[in-house]
Amino acid sequence: MTTSGISRRAALRMFGIGALGAAGAGVLGACAPSGSPSNGGDPKSKDFDFTSWSLNEEAAKPSIEKIIAAWEKTEKSTIRAVSYPYNEYLSQLTLKLGGGETTGAVHLDIAWLAAMAQMGKLVDLGPVAGKGGYTDVALKSGLYDGKQYGLPWNTGSIGVIANSQLLEKAGIKKHPTTVEEFEAALRELKGLGGGVVPYAAATKVAQLKDIFPWMQTFGCAMLDGGKVTIGDDASVDAVTWYKKLHDEKLIAADVDRFDARALFGQGKAAFYDDAIIGKGVTSAQSKDKTLADAMQPMERPVLKTGDTPQALLWGGVIAIVKGKGQDAATEFALHTTTDRATTSEYFAARALPPSTTVGLAAREVAKDTFTTEWTRKITRTATGSPFWQFAQNAQIEEAVAKQVQAVLVGKSKPKDAMKQAGEEAAALIKR
Repeated sequence: MTTSGISRRAALRMFGIGALGAAGAGVLGACAPSGSPSNGGDPKSKDFDFTSWSLNEEAAKPSIEKIIAAWEKTEKSTIRAVSYPYNEYLSQLTLKLGGGETTGAVHLDIAWLAAMAQMGKLVDLGPVAGKGGYTDVALKSGLYDGKQYGLPWNTGSIGVIANSQLLEKAGIKKHPTTVEEFEAALRELKGLGGGVVPYAAATKVAQLKDIFPWMQTFGCAMLDGGKVTIGDDASVDAVTWYKKLHDEKLIAADVDRFDARALFGQGKAAFYDDAIIGKGVTSAQSKDKTLADAMQPMERPVLKTGDTPQALLWGGVIAIVKGKGQDAATEFALHTTTDRATTSEYFAARALPPSTTVGLAAREVAKDTFTTEWTRKITRTATGSPFWQFAQNAQIEEAVAKQVQAVLVGKSKPKDAMKQAGEEAAALIKR
C-alpha cells in the first residue's frame, strides 16, 4: 500500500479556481462532460486507488489499512491509499475527479453521492449490487437517478436517543410515540428541575437542519416534483411547534450537536438527536460510566398514530471511478462491504453497522442491542434528504436554518420565515 495526499490550497490552485473553494469545486463538477472517462488507464489493472477521509483519522485508519493489506496479499495487487480531511474531502475529491486524477474506489458520504454521480465519471454498479445481499434501505443510499452508483458500506441514520435513567426518574414508563405524548413527556422532565433540558434539540444554525425530520413529521415533503414546498402549512406548523418548545424551555437556546452530547453526557438532557455513533461518542465523553446502558434508540414521535416515523439516512458508500483498475476496485468494494468476516471485524473496531442482512445477523453485531434496536426502530424507515441531489445543498440547509433561528429568537413569524426559506431554497436550486 502506498499513500498520497494533496493540500486543499494546492488542489484549488491546480485548477485555477483559487478562493472559490468548495463553491468553485461544485461549479467544476457541474461543468464536467457527462460520461467522460476519468482516466485513460486499463480497467483490467489489478492496481488501483482507494480514497477515503477515514484514512486521515487516527481511530479509523488502522481498520481500513488492515482491509487493504489483506486484499493486496490475497489478490497480489497494490492499492494506493489517498486521504483528505473530512471537512475538505468533497472539494478535494471534486477537483481530482474533475481533472481525471482519481482512480479506483472512492468512499463517499451518502449526502455527496448525487454531486459525484452528476460528474458522469462513476460506474453504474447495478449488476454488482444484486450480488451483495444488501438491505433495501442500504441499497437506496447508493442510488441516484435510478442507478446504483454506490455500494453501501455502513448504513445508519440520525434519530433520537433517550436517557432511560431520566425518563424513569420523571415517571415516564415508555417512549412517547406521538408529538402530543412527546410534549407531555418533556413537561414532566422539566419538572425534575436541576438544570435539566428535556430535549437537547439543535437551535444553532450550524445544526438546525435537524428541523427537517420534524417538518416531514408534520407533513411537509420539502421538495415535491422539483418544487420546494417549504412555506406550506405543514412546515409552518412544525416551526411553530418548535418555537413553542423553545419558549417553554423544553429545548434550549444555542445548542448544536456537540452541546447536546455534552448535556446528555452530564445527565442534563433526556432526549437529543444524533447519528447511530452517538452512543459511543457521548458515553465516552461522560463521567457517568453507567450512561451507555441508559442510552436507548427511540423512534421519532409521529403526528398521529399510524404515520411513518421520520429519520435522516446516514452512512457511507463506496463508488467506482471509470478507468484504470475499475474492475478490481469493484471487486474490492464488493468484498469490503459484504464479506461477513470483514464487516464483523470492522464493526467490532468502529461500531459502524454493516449494510447486508448477513452482516447485521452476525453474532458480533447482533449481540449489540443498541445497534440492532437502532436498525429496527430508526434506520428501517430513514430516508435521504431531497436536497442532496443539488450542488447547493449546504446553502439550502443554511438558508432554512437561519429562518428557523429567526423564529426562535423572535425576529420573525413562522409563516413569514418559512415563506422566505422556501423562496431562498428555490432560488438556490435554480442557480
